[in-house]
Amino acid sequence: MPGFVGAVQIMNIGSSGVFNIGDVFQIIPNASVKTFAGAGSFNTGETLTIQNQQSATNTFDIDGLDQGNYLNF
Repeated sequence: MPGFVGAVQIMNIGSSGVFNIGDVFQIIPNASVKTFAGAGSFNTGETLTIQNQQSATNTFDIDGLDQGNYLNF
């Protein structure tokens, strides 16, 4: 069933984001990323106290390719 959309203002769409107006059967945003994070990373909150005396993140990757994002529906 068609719909009517008024004015639309798009300020920003991320690199793996999807914006659609209108009829659509299937939308498949597809992205992959490799993230290295050490101790104390990805913490959320207003008041954090994190104590990491010695921390090292090994980012050495011996293989040339990682698992792909193929056929990932």
